[in-house]
Amino acid sequence: MLDFPSKAVVGRIMPKEAFYKRLVLSSDLRNNFVSDIKRITMEYKLSPNTLNVEKAGEVSEILVLSIELKKKEVDYRIIENIARQNAHKLLFLLKFEDEGQLVIYHNKLYKAEWHQLSEIALETIGLNIDTIWVGFIEQIALQEEATKNENLTVEEKLKKQEMIFNLQNEIHKLEKRSRKEKQPKKRFELFTQLQGLKKKLKEEIGE
Repeated sequence: MLDFPSKAVVGRIMPKEAFYKRLVLSSDLRNNFVSDIKRITMEYKLSPNTLNVEKAGEVSEILVLSIELKKKEVDYRIIENIARQNAHKLLFLLKFEDEGQLVIYHNKLYKAEWHQLSEIALETIGLNIDTIWVGFIEQIALQEEATKNENLTVEEKLKKQEMIFNLQNEIHKLEKRSRKEKQPKKRFELFTQLQGLKKKLKEEIGE
């Protein structure tokens, strides 16, 4: 479970109706908000004071919201809208029964895998609130293949990861087409394309 200093604990339940009325949502998202979400709680306020770190620049504080769901499936557009329409940096912990999922917004929504609540953890890495925020992004958004080069910025790592995902998807599609293709010439063309994409993927991963 998430564990931050006691000074950072807020534990304030936010009335659901008052919360979504402050958001600009389409009618279907508003309906999904009511049907998907049971309770919203501001669990922590992470700031230079509550974490005993420096204030560096852009980030002044990070609010940690736990969102208890009525079902495990949720319309993630709701979470994205909450993040986009809030001036604070937000870290979300979605909860359903004894499971949880960490979600963070940074130009787009990034989701970790679902885990038992007792197994969910985040490290506060860095000496100021800005680097801690970047650390949260990396821990939630990035997979191992994109984190090998420590010299890259978080933006470069995310871009690299996106390229790896795109290459993997293209390889999967070509492999599927190749298995169905009957003409030898066309199968050879697909094989050649596959080899090129696999080579590029290895270069991106750093193998």
